[in-house]
Amino acid sequence: MGSYNYYKMFGCFNRKFKVSESQPPPDVREAFWRYTDGGSSMTAEQLLKFLVEYQKEESSTAEDAEAIMQHVFHHRHHTDKRHTFTLEDFFYFLFQDELNGPIDPRVHHDMTAPLQHYFIYTGHNSYLTGNQLSSDCSEIPIIRALENGVRGIELDLWPNSTKDNINVLHGRTLTTPVPLLKCLKSIKEHAFVKSPYPVIITLEDHLTPELQAKVAEMVTQVFGEMLYSPESGILEEFPSPEALKHKIILSTKPPKEYLGSNSNKEGELGSSPGGKYWSDEELEADYKENQSESEDCEDEDIDNMQQKSGPLAAPEYKRLIAIHAGNAKKRSLREVLNITVDRASRLSVSEQELERAAALYATDVVRFTQKNILRVYPKGTRVTSSNFRPIIGWMHGAQMVAFNMQGYGKSLWMMHGVFRSNGNCGYVKKPDMLMKRGPNGEVFDPKLPIPVRTTLKVIVYMGDGWRLDFSHTHFDAYSPPDFYTKLYILGAPADVAKGKTRIIEDDWAPYWDQPFTFPLRFPELALLRIEVREYDRSDKDDFGGQTCLPVRELKPGIRSIPLYDKKGNKFKSVRLLLRFHFE
Repeated sequence: MGSYNYYKMFGCFNRKFKVSESQPPPDVREAFWRYTDGGSSMTAEQLLKFLVEYQKEESSTAEDAEAIMQHVFHHRHHTDKRHTFTLEDFFYFLFQDELNGPIDPRVHHDMTAPLQHYFIYTGHNSYLTGNQLSSDCSEIPIIRALENGVRGIELDLWPNSTKDNINVLHGRTLTTPVPLLKCLKSIKEHAFVKSPYPVIITLEDHLTPELQAKVAEMVTQVFGEMLYSPESGILEEFPSPEALKHKIILSTKPPKEYLGSNSNKEGELGSSPGGKYWSDEELEADYKENQSESEDCEDEDIDNMQQKSGPLAAPEYKRLIAIHAGNAKKRSLREVLNITVDRASRLSVSEQELERAAALYATDVVRFTQKNILRVYPKGTRVTSSNFRPIIGWMHGAQMVAFNMQGYGKSLWMMHGVFRSNGNCGYVKKPDMLMKRGPNGEVFDPKLPIPVRTTLKVIVYMGDGWRLDFSHTHFDAYSPPDFYTKLYILGAPADVAKGKTRIIEDDWAPYWDQPFTFPLRFPELALLRIEVREYDRSDKDDFGGQTCLPVRELKPGIRSIPLYDKKGNKFKSVRLLLRFHFE
């Protein structure tokens, strides 16, 4: 049997290998002809009219249009001497996300409101390189998080083996420690590389008063004038992100003035590192049982860690805690949410506690977040550093939805999406509905049904760039890929929806030109998640890129949508061309 017949029989050559160059969709051609009055070239004045009228960029200027044209001439023709666009130039411009992206790349939210008015990009166990039980602790994940715009860093503080210094590690586990000083220095060096807005360091403190004093000395020496501490020692109201630019803020549960008389036996549950080593099975079982009680120094065992009876808490340490954290362990969560205090504070709850509160007394949660900060952390059983769906936290006003930034997956894609808005500065203004009160003190109730308030219409035109970012045999050894695009609306349960394009066979530059319509009741909380897949007849469909975009930030018109890999890294060339329209 000849080789051709052999391959044909087994389906290897049953599709035609096709390579085609991207062509402008009909809507792009129509827009070009409309704004050139049917001509073959577009002037800067005509481009400006297109930007203002079609793309709804009312603030665009003649200088903006000229700058776009010069960018295209320089990169496409390697010259600055041309003065008008051809159709191909116009199409090239529309497909460049740095010129024509889906959201505003600048900081454009009001940054002068108090901190509780913002969603804050927050990490959980920010020092871990991998799983929650046995991975290394390092300053590297902290640096990476800060460089990606994260503004909330969590450090777990424990005595070192000789109890004369402080390590950062995940207690009750086999995670290897990293010195606190190394973490602090890394935070100082990288805190404001991505964003000038404040970094909040939440401390889970398992230290003696003597070591607390040492922490105070360290943070004072490392951060100096960068460290924010209120003059009165108590914040009646949180300052704004604008007022706290380039500041480091410490947040933890203030130490007790006098400590209890219980002491810990070496090697028992909750002892400092250096006790007995447990098996992996023992560690995981104990971790699952106890983790929800140990977040943010919430359990009594932490008091036992303070060693022996009677010493005063370190006053220097207490003075530096700008955001005081509380807990709901001594009373019900609902009671804590409804306590009226004369200071702004932070409360930490697990994802399960938030789910219960949202189901039983959602408006109490929303009301609490109008004055205070609510931090939500992953449940203890997420030993692989996975994450929960953050929408429930945001819907109820939780500012600090804490995520394992090394726990890649769809939930983290949602987190990336929300914080791409507002210039990726790490602070996103909460929707007004979460901060307002009615005439009788009523607040937003996520459970109340409301009518459709807007409709998002999306046209998925085409995609390109895979041939540049992937090997030609990555998807299929014998022919070009068969791409399709999936769209999801994530947000309030009433808004959840999805759509899918048809499969385009054998094409590196798939052209779909398919419309989708999404009616929305809570557009302020909605996310548009986009994922491209390559159809595989005999196996799981291959991943071809993803992105997640906040609906309230979407710019109308024809837009270039960059795609990202599973870890959230932007592909160099892969992108889609879509049109957004709101009715």
